[in-house]
Amino acid sequence: MNIVAGSYEKFIWGFKIKSLKKSETLTLTPLFSYPSHLSPVKCVAVAGPIAASGGADDSVKVYDLSSCSEIGSLTDHSGAITSLSFFSHSSLSFPLNLLYASDDGSVCIYDADSFVHLKTIAAHKKGVNGLSIHPSGKLALTVGRDSCLAMLNLVRGRRSFYCRLGKEASLVEFDWTGDKFFMVAEEKVGVHEAEDAKLVFQMENSKRVLCAAPGSSGLLFTGGEDRNITAWDTASGKVAYCIDDAHSARVKGIVVLSRNDSDTAEDDPYMVVSASSDGVIRVWDIRMAIREKPNPLAEANTKSRLTCLAGSSLKLLSKGHARAASNVQEEEQGAGTGRLMI
Repeated sequence: MNIVAGSYEKFIWGFKIKSLKKSETLTLTPLFSYPSHLSPVKCVAVAGPIAASGGADDSVKVYDLSSCSEIGSLTDHSGAITSLSFFSHSSLSFPLNLLYASDDGSVCIYDADSFVHLKTIAAHKKGVNGLSIHPSGKLALTVGRDSCLAMLNLVRGRRSFYCRLGKEASLVEFDWTGDKFFMVAEEKVGVHEAEDAKLVFQMENSKRVLCAAPGSSGLLFTGGEDRNITAWDTASGKVAYCIDDAHSARVKGIVVLSRNDSDTAEDDPYMVVSASSDGVIRVWDIRMAIREKPNPLAEANTKSRLTCLAGSSLKLLSKGHARAASNVQEEEQGAGTGRLMI
């Protein structure tokens, strides 16, 4: 299980979650840390052995986690990078595509194998705040500073839907099934039907929400200025449970690591990883949070102002081995893998 964080000081940090032998104790083992950008890092994404970071220096950096090395930079846009997302089919161990959004209102699409630029879609009139890919890989949603929601048809490579919202949204996320999506505007989180974007209900946090991550069983985890990690039941709109004072500063990133995402599913606890602006990264077993406030399973202090967090439970293979395995699986799956056809 790999965790990557970005900071205001232009650094990215890589960690591997390991369990100690003959013990249930976990550790956050450092993999790397170095200044990857010329300006603050605004977003990161991880899928299997590949990671990417986007900065205010208008560049995207791509990394091979198996060798802890930088592969190269992507610059087919103008403006700071505001959101990154890999598309990985559930049966594959390597991402198929990388999408990123920027301050110029565009979304760029790349092949995640050769990192060839496939398409640029003009999504918004102003900068993009958030991006989320549907689990099928056929469409994506974006929200922007123009206070609009856009739907992108990733098969045809164009914007297929665009509407004005009552208020500017900062985040958008599909749930794990793709049947619902969530939009965050300040302290409010709206739950919408994916089929027609109908608002089902709205959940209200005590303070501004800065990050959100969907989980299994219809849960949505949020964090922000209240310093808590809140698990919302999106079927009822109520709080399922909450880790109060999870950090001593604002929560800037949340990653949900499911048992079902790794080959050692039976042995891995169901974990949530959180990062705060004071530089601390913590790993939580949320099964304990249902009964009482848990203690972190592991913790690391980067001593920097963290701005974003991403992680993956996929087995860490070298880029070449992962891609070879994915090619075999993709041939077996045929056209049903949901790969973007741009």
